Amino acid sequence: MSTEKTRFLSYICPRCRQSVIVERDVFALAAAPAHIKCPCGKSELSVEFMPQRVRLSVPCVYCGREHLVSCPSHAFLRERALAFSCTASGLDCCYVGEEGPVYAATARLEQAVDKLDQAPDPEEERPPFLDPMVMEEILSELRDIAARGGVSCACGSKTWTFRVNYSSVDLVCGQCGAEMRIPAATADDIDDLCCKTSLLIRGRAGT
Repeated sequence: MSTEKTRFLSYICPRCRQSVIVERDVFALAAAPAHIKCPCGKSELSVEFMPQRVRLSVPCVYCGREHLVSCPSHAFLRERALAFSCTASGLDCCYVGEEGPVYAATARLEQAVDKLDQAPDPEEERPPFLDPMVMEEILSELRDIAARGGVSCACGSKTWTFRVNYSSVDLVCGQCGAEMRIPAATADDIDDLCCKTSLLIRGRAGT
């Protein structure tokens, strides 16, 4: 895939809950650190190109903290969509990529945040999952795919484990350690998984 001239970046402000989606020229991003502020002025996403990698400071709508994340420069510039998540919850907090996939992913995150806002206050006991019914369906679909031998890794391994988060499930290759995140927050996440007959973890091929 050819390198795009622009990238779309999005996040949801943890203070005002507004979606922030911007288009930025990749040459401008590479030339100097970028600071993408929410119109409310109470949060910002920062992007800085490093040697071979891009580092982002991402406001998290789930925990309200800033997450420092990074990815290879070629992935930042070429992938249709990259998702960065809160380590505490598994809930996405930032997207980078092409216009269509970024807008679609942000719309789904908005649905998840609506559910999050209906959850108990932080002082009260939070349920183990953002939506227990969605998580149950996701796990059921994963069991069905696994029963057919449909989970594998690009490294060639069919050995894997999984980790259940607040709003997602991580599939982990037992050989190379590569991971694949399955969203488990909304009905759309169930529909997406139901359409799949197999899942391929992006491992290190040939290792």
